[in-house]
Amino acid sequence: MIRKFALAAALTVVAGAASAQDCTAITVEDAFDLDESQINVLYDCLQEKMATGYAKEGDEIGTNYRSWAPTASRPAVAGPHGNRLLNTYANDVAAEQYLKFEEEGVEMPVGSILAKESITVSIKKKAARPGPLFIMTKVGLDEAPDTAGWLYAGLQPNGKVMKVKQSFCHDCHAGWEDQDFLGYPVEEVRLGQ
Repeated sequence: MIRKFALAAALTVVAGAASAQDCTAITVEDAFDLDESQINVLYDCLQEKMATGYAKEGDEIGTNYRSWAPTASRPAVAGPHGNRLLNTYANDVAAEQYLKFEEEGVEMPVGSILAKESITVSIKKKAARPGPLFIMTKVGLDEAPDTAGWLYAGLQPNGKVMKVKQSFCHDCHAGWEDQDFLGYPVEEVRLGQ
């Protein structure tokens, strides 16, 4: 009897692992070809793994960002960040201004923090997996004069801090200077407008 129970438990674990693996499978040739339902399946499958992974090393942002204001109804492919699926959260300082999604004259308050979950879609492997948590913090010009007052950071899916070259991130964000260097979620998924 114990042996049958152990075998049944082992089969359940294997089936659960296979099921988790299957929910990350993709069939498209380009991340931009994923439709809303496919994205929702991937996110449902990976969201807990992402949150747990980002928090694993005890980073304050990685542990708490999910309690912040969501800025989109679901992840979406916007193009930047390596064509990953992106889903942004804004802390209390940032939320009111960020959720306006204004295109001109934006000035985020110092203390604003944005945390952007990412899902890496591998066309070659035909699967998705958690990507980095990208973080932007408005610290002001005195602390970050070369990046318009922003500090860029990131956490790997295992919670370890990424090495981030500030100029690499800021050079891309410079394209949104009128928006205080902020990219926004694609319009179809934006919340709070």
